[in-house]
Amino acid sequence: MFENLQDRLGSILNGLTGRGALSEADVSAALREVRRALLEADVALDVVRSFTDRVREKAVGAEILKSIKPGQMVVKIVHDELIEMLGGEGVGIDLHAPAPVVVMMVGLQGSGKTTTSAKIAHRLSTREKKKVLMASLDTRRPAAQEQLRQLGAQANIDTLPVISGQSPTDIAARAVQAAKLGGHDVVILDTAGRTHIDEPLMVEMADIKKRSNPHEILLVADSLTGQDAVNLARSFDERVGITGLVLTRMDGDGRGGAALSMRAVTGKPIKLIGVGEKMSELEEFHPRRIADRILGMGDIVSLVERASENIDAEKAAAMAAKMAKGKFDLDDLADQLRQMQKMGGMGGIMGMMPGMAGMKDKMAAAGLDDKLFGRQIAIIQSMTKAERTNPDLLKHSRKKRIAAGSGTDAAAINKLLKMHRQMADMMKMMGGKGKGGMMKQMMGGLAGKMGLGGGMGGMGGGMPDLSNIDPRQLEALQKQAEAAGLGKPGGGMPGLGSLPGGLSGLGGAKLPGLGGGFPGLPGLPKKK
Repeated sequence: MFENLQDRLGSILNGLTGRGALSEADVSAALREVRRALLEADVALDVVRSFTDRVREKAVGAEILKSIKPGQMVVKIVHDELIEMLGGEGVGIDLHAPAPVVVMMVGLQGSGKTTTSAKIAHRLSTREKKKVLMASLDTRRPAAQEQLRQLGAQANIDTLPVISGQSPTDIAARAVQAAKLGGHDVVILDTAGRTHIDEPLMVEMADIKKRSNPHEILLVADSLTGQDAVNLARSFDERVGITGLVLTRMDGDGRGGAALSMRAVTGKPIKLIGVGEKMSELEEFHPRRIADRILGMGDIVSLVERASENIDAEKAAAMAAKMAKGKFDLDDLADQLRQMQKMGGMGGIMGMMPGMAGMKDKMAAAGLDDKLFGRQIAIIQSMTKAERTNPDLLKHSRKKRIAAGSGTDAAAINKLLKMHRQMADMMKMMGGKGKGGMMKQMMGGLAGKMGLGGGMGGMGGGMPDLSNIDPRQLEALQKQAEAAGLGKPGGGMPGLGSLPGGLSGLGGAKLPGLGGGFPGLPGLPKKK
């Protein structure tokens, strides 16, 4: 969502960091460009004005203009003010109230209230082990109550049985009573929406609030609606009194202005953001992490959290053991590709890697997109078990059969086999003898730089057990990563040497698949 803004701010701030000294005129010129970039991103004018005024006030001080690295100081000021504009610290859903805690969802029709209600229920039940009851108060939209019931069945969440003819306020009172009797910790009320704000809607919301006494009132707003979402938040807050915001469709290609404006205009925290269609694709809103992404500093903490949710610890341990023996077959490659898909694909991972956001366009231009992963998994699935274990069996006739089964051609199969061969050779090298193997040395060195210690979860130099890292450790990890040079735009990974364009490569050595980039990313052509 923030890609255009990220590109614009990145180029403006890089122009400042490249200079030895800054004059007041330099800072003013850069801030004019920052102001223009924010307005183009659809950020509210008042918010932009106060943001640039605060940055100018701090950036034109003598201690900044005469400091050792004035450009970097200005970048830091912009970063800090961006965090402040987004709300400072992240705020989650508040469940500190007597059970059942009532959460009331409000918003316009089509903003994603019903789906978001189910996502929140799924998040509370899986992450916080809460017993949740959902109730649909939407008696106007056809099949709205049935939609919530089906989402509840899909996520294994209790839903209030539908009694035809009941008013929304009666359903709300019945839901709270049912939650008390059923021993539920949380009850989520999915209220009706309209295509626009009108008086009957506001009267109904106020009546429901009076009957159910909600602890949290969350406004669900579509982040693609731009400044209208800010007006919507103001109206609901004045009439009903919202406690927080949930922004949906943050994975869309909007300009992000609503997200940047809503906190500053309403004073209400953005608590959650929807980043996809799946039940699990709902994230907490962390101002610092969003600011880091906008300024191209990456988001190591979110990447680690996403990995801990999607990577199977047992499979990872088995893979580490195989790698230590230098074994890597096509089944292992398919597992790696599936895990990358689960973590948001190449684009999602690259967007969170420090200094790597600019590589996404280059990779897409080279034909390295997430569809390629799907095709390669299809090729591997079209092979027999023996062929996957021993790729040397694949002669012309077998390749012909696999190509027909996967809807590809012999050239695509040959590319995949070449990539696998290069990766297998690298695994043998990494699992080799001497000082615990190259893999152990590399991971241990990186862990040391990031303050994770040398043990790495008892996996013989593999990645740490991500499931046991608590959020405070993750925040500390982010700070340590920044200190080690990971959090700077274009900084690359620490201690691994830089390649052109911000890609890291072990001391400049070429790794398979990318012709000098990441291991195992197929299909990106080498430079001619």
